[in-house]
Amino acid sequence: MKIVSVVFKPNSKEYYFKCDSKLYLKKNDKVVVDTVRGLELAFVEKYEVKHSNVAIDSLALLVRKANKKDLENYEKNKELNKKGFEDFNKILLNHPELEMNLVSCEYNLDQTRILFMYVADDRVDFRALLKDLASHFHKRIELKQIGARDKAKLVGGIGPCGMETCCKKYIKDFDNISINMAKNQMLSLNPGKISGLCGRLLCCLKFENEAYSKEKEHFPRLGSNVSYNNQNYKVTSLNIISDEIRIENQDNMFMVTRKDIKW
Repeated sequence: MKIVSVVFKPNSKEYYFKCDSKLYLKKNDKVVVDTVRGLELAFVEKYEVKHSNVAIDSLALLVRKANKKDLENYEKNKELNKKGFEDFNKILLNHPELEMNLVSCEYNLDQTRILFMYVADDRVDFRALLKDLASHFHKRIELKQIGARDKAKLVGGIGPCGMETCCKKYIKDFDNISINMAKNQMLSLNPGKISGLCGRLLCCLKFENEAYSKEKEHFPRLGSNVSYNNQNYKVTSLNIISDEIRIENQDNMFMVTRKDIKW
């Protein structure tokens, strides 16, 4: 047996499965895997994982390469997902007390179960809704509450930078992001400028933060005193990208570069 990693959607989290070591696989091959939701179609990410910390015996099975019937079901499910999404929202109208917003509907490969993912500000008591859904679809129903970031990753969109959102394009797992990262990068703390489509802090604050921290080591600290033209000034602002430093004293204010000052 060998360990293979797969993803269920492009640029999503990797999951490990075991499979016959004689099964020839390559990246992006479509395969059928056995999950807690039944059989699912997935895409090979790494066709043989080396030095994994996961015990192979604890892993679920990669059943087979996807055959013609599997691929037909996968395509059919795309239409079923659209119809299921519409039907869910119609049924939800009968439960006006539930404040929830459906994000996606997903049938498993053999169409025995349906996963509905939704967002809500608080926990939702959906027991009555679940009965109505089971009566309508005659399938095993699972309702899963997800966060705003997960919704943005599923839906996608164009970020404030004018490009496709990072979460949709390549971020697989979300990191913790704090307002201190925006302060470290000397950004405006206006929520509208440092928030993404999800309403949370921009993901790019995380992966740019380390670079800013390293670059700032080569600059004088904000509030520190420096010498320029044999006069003392206080550093009031930095622009790491353009290598500009604003210095002020009681009489003057200048925009200078690092080579112009002493500290």
